[in-house]
Amino acid sequence: MATSQGVAPFTPEYASYNWTGAPSDYGLTTNEALGGNSRTENVNKWFQSGDQAYIIVASAMVMVMVPGLGFLYSGLARRKSALSMIWACMASMSVITFQWYFWGYSLAFSPTATNGYIGNLRNFGLMNTLAAPSPGSPLIPDLLFAFYEMQFCAVTAAIVMGAVAERGRLLPAMVFTFIWATVVYCPLACWAWNANGWAYKYGVMDYAGGGPVEIGSGLSAFAYSMVLGRRQERMMLNFRPHNVSLILLGTVFLWFGWLGFNGGSAFGANLRATMSCWNSNLTAAFAAISWVILDWRLARKWSMVGWCSGTISGLVAATPASGFITPWASVILGIVTGIVCNYATKVKYWVRIDDSMDVLAEHGVAGIVGLIFNAFFADDAIVGLDGVNTGTKVGGWVIHNWKQLYVQIAYVVATCSYAFVMSAIIALAINAIPGLKLRASEEAELLGMDDDQLGEFAYDYVEVRRDYLAWTPQKHDQLEDGHEIPAHSRYGIGEHSEMMLEGHAPAQMSSRGESQDDGIQEVKILPPAPRQVAEQTRAGEAGGLPPSNPQVSAEKSG
Repeated sequence: MATSQGVAPFTPEYASYNWTGAPSDYGLTTNEALGGNSRTENVNKWFQSGDQAYIIVASAMVMVMVPGLGFLYSGLARRKSALSMIWACMASMSVITFQWYFWGYSLAFSPTATNGYIGNLRNFGLMNTLAAPSPGSPLIPDLLFAFYEMQFCAVTAAIVMGAVAERGRLLPAMVFTFIWATVVYCPLACWAWNANGWAYKYGVMDYAGGGPVEIGSGLSAFAYSMVLGRRQERMMLNFRPHNVSLILLGTVFLWFGWLGFNGGSAFGANLRATMSCWNSNLTAAFAAISWVILDWRLARKWSMVGWCSGTISGLVAATPASGFITPWASVILGIVTGIVCNYATKVKYWVRIDDSMDVLAEHGVAGIVGLIFNAFFADDAIVGLDGVNTGTKVGGWVIHNWKQLYVQIAYVVATCSYAFVMSAIIALAINAIPGLKLRASEEAELLGMDDDQLGEFAYDYVEVRRDYLAWTPQKHDQLEDGHEIPAHSRYGIGEHSEMMLEGHAPAQMSSRGESQDDGIQEVKILPPAPRQVAEQTRAGEAGGLPPSNPQVSAEKSG
């Protein structure tokens, strides 16, 4: 069908999938920057309504991953710090929403910046962002792409919040989140996904965020944990996740959202999106199996926490690879990821950095594995399933593109180095600002972050146990704060009581006249169990860090 402008007869002026490329001829637009004048014309005509609907739903699915991370981290922590983990994840999403609207989207995806490192302010405050084909794909408009990518940044920031577990103050963490998104995430996104980014031009294959999301969060959280310091080891006696059901709930939320995360990265309701979802499920399932079997060999018990950890590592590995590789390669990816990431949890013991939520192992390392797999198994037949990238000949060794391996390795080295170094610098700088010290006091750590930072609790009996002694009958020989039991004797473990005697002020009365002690109701000193041999095999001689999560904790809870 020819047009008056002489357009080739095989290019119709309406939306269809009968050819390779964008749904319609955008060259007919009356406003190239905005996609047309919405006062006088239908600016939706350049796109399929089904594609737009799918990405809107996928955006909502990705948003659900943020509370999923909150539940996951909450279950992995102790009761007295459970709510603070949920708050950190949800509040970081609020910070990112502002940052992305303010200048984040422009710094990552502005099409007019050509330095290859970071964007400019062309789209500041969503200026010039409406109905033009997006930087990610001509299948969806710029405004929808910006909304979808905002959820990616929010999820990445929430992953980083795992570093504050049980010892980090929340206000400095929010300041870190805004600066980190600007200085770390936006450049990483620009490198990989902006048409002018150096990694994009170099030929790096990163489908849904192995660099910006997974390496960015894993190495950033590791750097933040390093600056924050290790938790008090005397308070880690018999530590284990306090609520495995909550861990599973968070994992399921994450898996659900990940189908929008990876599937939606095809930017349309097409076969590449379907293939991405298939690959994500296959990788997650086989990684979970591998992880659980490795844990069973040590503890001779089946671990629910191990299953969740393996599932998440598999989904992470699928993030950069699910839109490039075939299903049979995803099976191999899942098995390798489960094994590699399980052993990668030892790294924190070797370097003596308290990565309390194993963000490095489950996100950073898994993201690296997925990116390397692209070099071997990426297939242009999978890439072309979106109907836009047909004939691009993008792939790895399976299509004899031998140089892709060093391209992927160079990208991994660059993103790891940049994320870790810049995040450490940001954290150190914030920590040096008066009033923004990253770490809470030792007594605050003893009370719990919920009490110290929020004043609210995930479980009411935490507060009940904390205040129990304040309800005892009044007697004439009480101490000044209303108790007849000294402050250092109000904790259930001797080591904790000793901490109160080592120069720390006793717990003070609140404005309501209630004692601010905790009770540490969930910690008990138990006799050695036979499975401690397995635990020592995993971490005992590796530096003395408390066994946080996932698999060591799983063995302890077995």
